[in-house]
Amino acid sequence: MSKEIFLCAINNVLSGTCKEDCKFCTQSLRYHADIERYNYKAIDTIVHEAKQAKNHGALGYCLVTAGKGLDDKKVDFIARTAQAIKQEVEGLNLIACNGTATVEQLRFLKEHGIDSYNHNLETSQAYYSSICTTHPWEERYQTCLNVKTAGLQLCSGGIWGMGESIEDRQSLLDSIVSLQPESTPLNFFIPNPALPITQRNITREEALNVVREARKRLGEGRLLMVAGGRELIFGGHEREMFEAGVNSIVIGNYLTTSGDAPLKDQTMLEGLGYTIATRCHG
Repeated sequence: MSKEIFLCAINNVLSGTCKEDCKFCTQSLRYHADIERYNYKAIDTIVHEAKQAKNHGALGYCLVTAGKGLDDKKVDFIARTAQAIKQEVEGLNLIACNGTATVEQLRFLKEHGIDSYNHNLETSQAYYSSICTTHPWEERYQTCLNVKTAGLQLCSGGIWGMGESIEDRQSLLDSIVSLQPESTPLNFFIPNPALPITQRNITREEALNVVREARKRLGEGRLLMVAGGRELIFGGHEREMFEAGVNSIVIGNYLTTSGDAPLKDQTMLEGLGYTIATRCHG
């Protein structure tokens, strides 16, 4: 039996309006990155894009908003969007990625159709203050705990290659494992001339080691996804990535950077002998 690969798609429904100072993020207003910035997308547009993602094989669909965390307006918008998608599109695991959140906010989203919540730890507890000073790492970890308390599936990972040490990478993985997320996205830093972090400090072989260690420690039954930076790190070397333990990828575009066309990814997977998963397990 060939290995099944789970596909996920991202929709940046509120872009480039964040006041935080995360040095890795082009959505921060502080760095004036040349990206598209807009307020809330029309819900009809998001539903149409969800249908397209499903037609391209996506099982996971992530609704992302820029900004530190949830407020009443965002909670209401994501809840209404989730309901609209669920009425029109069958078989999607709806993921919300809206920053820090309380148990009450997360329970409300669950009641209105959200299945999973994505909140990445980004890097180690010790290194975090080097990449962000406007909110603490501990707040991110607590949000992940809140997700589990609220009864949502947890999606939590980080970004590698932001100047962190080998020890930081190990510490980040320790923290992720302690949360036992159902899905773990591995992102690899994408440099942008506007950002304070000027270059990526991880090689392909080091990235493969991260994948291997994550798979070993998280176990075989969980989703291990390569998301942002996949094309830059693993382009042309996808077989090594999957053999190291990856069983999920993001198709289409990311938050503010372009990914490969979904058809190209489908062709790549078929060429490697993999099948695209058609349903979520658990």
